[in-house]
Amino acid sequence: DVVETQEHYKSRWRSIWIMYLTMFLSSVGFSIVIMSVWPYLQKIDPTADASFLGWIIASYSIGQMVASPLFGLWSNYRPRREPLVVSTAISVAANCLYAYVHVPHSHNKYYMLTARALVGFGAGNVAVVRSYIAGATSLTERTSAMANTSACQAVGFILGPVFQTCFTLIGEEGITWKLVHLQLNMYTAPVLFGALLGVINIILIFAIFREHRVDDMGRQCKSINFEGEESGALDQDTEGNVDHVAVVAINILFFVILFVFAVFETIATPLTMDMYSWTRKEAVFYNGVILSVVGIESVIVFMVVKMLSKRTGERAILHGGLLIVLVGFFILLPWGKKLPNIQWQEIKNNSIPRTTSTEMLMPFWSLQAMQLPSNHTAEPVGCPVTQSWCLNTPMIYLAQYISSDILIGLGYPVCNVMSYTLYSKILGPKPQGVYMGWLTASGSGARILGPVFVSQIYAHLGPRWAFSLICAVVVVSLLLLEIVYKRLIAFSVRYGRMQE
Repeated sequence: DVVETQEHYKSRWRSIWIMYLTMFLSSVGFSIVIMSVWPYLQKIDPTADASFLGWIIASYSIGQMVASPLFGLWSNYRPRREPLVVSTAISVAANCLYAYVHVPHSHNKYYMLTARALVGFGAGNVAVVRSYIAGATSLTERTSAMANTSACQAVGFILGPVFQTCFTLIGEEGITWKLVHLQLNMYTAPVLFGALLGVINIILIFAIFREHRVDDMGRQCKSINFEGEESGALDQDTEGNVDHVAVVAINILFFVILFVFAVFETIATPLTMDMYSWTRKEAVFYNGVILSVVGIESVIVFMVVKMLSKRTGERAILHGGLLIVLVGFFILLPWGKKLPNIQWQEIKNNSIPRTTSTEMLMPFWSLQAMQLPSNHTAEPVGCPVTQSWCLNTPMIYLAQYISSDILIGLGYPVCNVMSYTLYSKILGPKPQGVYMGWLTASGSGARILGPVFVSQIYAHLGPRWAFSLICAVVVVSLLLLEIVYKRLIAFSVRYGRMQE
């Protein structure tokens, strides 16, 4: 074991900060265009419908789900700079492709689908980022570092739409550079900005990022990722087997956590339109404000859990976070007697889109562009009679909805951080790339299935069934946590090298 020098300590934390930046840019890459995808898709390819938009939104998560284990495996055997640079370069190229999807004369929607899938594929470097941070921090540093990582990710999701809003000042026409067939407008400027940030990220990885590894006690030790080092040059503290029961349990819990949040995020627009007779514009605006507040709340929670975990431990906080999420969804169950306003009018005109199951596959931001044609002054509001449950299911009061938003916004970030932290501690000094890849992939799968769950269960059976099933899933996850509770301990604690 080598005592860590001050210079090594500074270099190690500079590298970790580069990983924070990489995580931030990865989430910005997803959210910076999400509000403009639908109008841009309609502009470049009139044949695209709302169903295809659902696939474009999902393609990011599909790409990330495929790439995460691959980049994780790569980072286990080679210097992490390689997968980090390659993945970021893929995202840069994909953003440039997105800026040129208007050029082909046909099949433009498929080029956009490919571009978003490749951006998601590049975002598979999240597994590399988290595995590096896990290996470059001691047990006492781990929770704080993982919380900072998640906070950077959350801030990226919040600021992405803000950047997009700023670029709308350029306008829909913008500036055309005919020599290279480049249109710089409100649709392409955000992705080109994202590409520029990616190039800066690559430069910083080359200039500042260095391979570092410390053991659970914070002592400097050797790593297989150092260039020119023998692959077997690991310290003796890696001896011992990973508890795969605990690993599988955390993967399941993480899937549940992201699944229920994806449901919460996706259901916001259709639920509020049905319950409160909001128009599309009102639903997008009000839910946008609510989700922004939830995002800010999450960042604050990330900072608080860093301090709280030192007193109570990660397992207890994870348990508490799941209980808060359970209460949040339980509150959403229809309890009263008052029925929502019914939208009796049968809409014959196909130019007015209705809230169908296909639209529910889309996050609420993408509905922003679905405005009524100018020749229609009134938009039918209320719970559509085509959803038979509207006739006998009590409405969910606005106070219930706001309370639920606050609680889920509190419980989700707690569960997110504690899952990653416990997972990294359970794996210990073993190479974590592949394991982190599988955890990231499970989260991506949850973000794909969540909207599908909403579109089927909510549309056909209503909120009572949808939220009851969510509550049941969270209860089962709490039981699973109780069963494996004693196994969710750090690798070094399990083998008696450290006290818990």
